[in-house]
Amino acid sequence: MRPSVVVVGDALLDVDLVGTASRLTPDAPVPVVEDVERRERPGGAALAAVLAAQSGAEVVLVAPLTDDEGAERLRALLDGRVRLIAVPATGGTAVKQRVRVGDHSVVRLDSGAPAAQLGALPAEAAAAIRDAAAVLVADYGRGTTSAPDVREALAAARGPVVWDPHPRGADPVPSTRLVTPNGAEAARVVPDVAGSGLAAVGARAEALIRHWGVGAVAVTLGSRGALLSYGEGAPLVVPATPVTGGDPCGAGDSFAAAVTVALAGGAVTGEAVTVAVAAAGAFVARGGATSWDAVPAAEVGPARGVDGVLARVRAAGGTVVATGGCFDLLHAGHVATLRAARGLGDCLVVCINSDASVARLKGPSRPLVTAADRARVLEALEFVDAVVVFDEDTPAQVLDRLRPDVWAKGGDYAGADLPEAAVLRQWGGQAVVLPYLPGRSTTALVERSRV
Repeated sequence: MRPSVVVVGDALLDVDLVGTASRLTPDAPVPVVEDVERRERPGGAALAAVLAAQSGAEVVLVAPLTDDEGAERLRALLDGRVRLIAVPATGGTAVKQRVRVGDHSVVRLDSGAPAAQLGALPAEAAAAIRDAAAVLVADYGRGTTSAPDVREALAAARGPVVWDPHPRGADPVPSTRLVTPNGAEAARVVPDVAGSGLAAVGARAEALIRHWGVGAVAVTLGSRGALLSYGEGAPLVVPATPVTGGDPCGAGDSFAAAVTVALAGGAVTGEAVTVAVAAAGAFVARGGATSWDAVPAAEVGPARGVDGVLARVRAAGGTVVATGGCFDLLHAGHVATLRAARGLGDCLVVCINSDASVARLKGPSRPLVTAADRARVLEALEFVDAVVVFDEDTPAQVLDRLRPDVWAKGGDYAGADLPEAAVLRQWGGQAVVLPYLPGRSTTALVERSRV
């Protein structure tokens, strides 16, 4: 049974006006944006609700909606994705329009009243909040979290409450399990702590727990991950996996949605934050808010991660490099070869033999390290962009799927035709040999350890 999650907050309509620019206007040093395409998507609490649904939860969105064109567009975007319980409101739908050229925003145009005037919270909404497995408050500073009946319903929630705050929003209700400010928001509430290092972030998180009277605070730090504090003891720091490119817009909503779904499924707070950091990184890697409906978060895994890397590099006209092997015990020879291979192009995909494949090639005593752990070690290297595990004795099938421009092998192959060369020639790829460090091999290391 899917966990039930209720998202409460301010629903926005986000619009990207995407075009091209090759010249400046004659009367001012600003670009002329042409061939503009309009792309609409849910924003604010509406985006968080959709992302929570993509993570496998049954989601109800409780949000103020007015009777205007923006609200109609939001309803259409949400239809079939989440169940909507609209709170009667006036003041106009908040619309945020970004003018973008390629992957860069030129300007943002905001419209709609700064705050909505809410009617009474429907009884259906109060019941949904009370009975949810977990509740996410996505506060965008438009007054929803200040309404007395909304706060009363949140205080009565039986499941854990996650609060994603806003500088213009209300303080979390004291029963909140976890508050998720970003670094700038935390610094704004606790301005008397100087610095941006982990010590300062930890001090702010402790101060926020005392200030709000909540269970825990997870300060999100963008590419640095997140810091989770319970108010005493050493904080938990969850590093983020580095992401190249991507649109960071909506990453906070992705984090908040993922942590809420994890809590709804029974995870403890630390586990939920760890899951959420990974989910936010995957969200940015696959395009962020601009690709909000492209790849369901629940389906993101190693293969889709590889596909994302390949798509980004090829879209930019770059060169895809791949290499392969068992990598049973990572040693200096491996590192030298991998570093050299990455220098041949714009990304490096490492294809590793599965445990069964290694055993067939090396004997029943191998591998010494499981494929999952070998992949994790390789992915930690800054010059490795993705890892793929294959079960065959040769990488021919995985190469046919990945179709790299270059296949690089380290070892004493100079002057010889690599076994994979014929496969590469099918799509015009090139197999190459890289210098290697003599005397380094996993087999030699194993033999020396037995002496």
